[in-house]
Amino acid sequence: MRVMLSLFRRPFKPALPPGQRVYAIGDVHGRLDLLETLLGRIHEDDATRGAAETHILLLGDMIDRGPDSAGVVRRVMAGDPRFASLGAVKGNHEASLLSVLEGDTRWLESWLGYGGRAALHSWGVARAVLDDGEADEIVAAAVQAVPHAEQMWLADLPTSCRHGDYVFVHAGIRPGVPITAQSDADLLWIRHEFLSDKRDHGACIVHGHTISRDPELRPNRIGIDTGAYMSGTLTAVGLEGGEQWFLATGPAAAAAA
Repeated sequence: MRVMLSLFRRPFKPALPPGQRVYAIGDVHGRLDLLETLLGRIHEDDATRGAAETHILLLGDMIDRGPDSAGVVRRVMAGDPRFASLGAVKGNHEASLLSVLEGDTRWLESWLGYGGRAALHSWGVARAVLDDGEADEIVAAAVQAVPHAEQMWLADLPTSCRHGDYVFVHAGIRPGVPITAQSDADLLWIRHEFLSDKRDHGACIVHGHTISRDPELRPNRIGIDTGAYMSGTLTAVGLEGGEQWFLATGPAAAAAA
């Protein structure tokens, strides 16, 4: 008897290795208050799910726009020894700050306008310098204000991280390019080419960068930038085995995916 093979592939169902649990947090943008609240909710959620090797990962754009970029960076650097590792991947806003700290002033005015001014002020750069200073003066003040250890920590952040069938990046990936061959520019900045692509990327891509009112759950990606700096809603996705669920600040309760 001949056995007919199905022409249809089973839909890809991403999963983590047994014993691992990951919480990924979207773009914080200087909202230390929301980050602390969400970390508390993650701690409570983790406690209800039994023992696991738990990791918390911020998806970049920790800084700019909100009032306490410096506080967010220091909070993530300090870690969370209570129950989980705490880390981050680099976002385009961190990359922009690093360019300024290296003396690149080509995009300084643009960066200051989309959140850099608030970030540098949180590190102690005077408003008078930010408002009226020449480019070189602002760069010098920034280099002086941002502690060297924090500059080095930001510079050393990876642009991607993988756990099981999930790849965590800030913006997305270039469709059709192997995960291991992605450029930093795409990982930090890509938008429409990635968001509109429906193909299987070989992993489920968990990302921020593009704001949506609610988390975006697609077969090939999970988007969790809910515009925290202006909406007050900072979102995390929880992952364990084949499960996916969401946690958020504000009135929204955890939602199962």
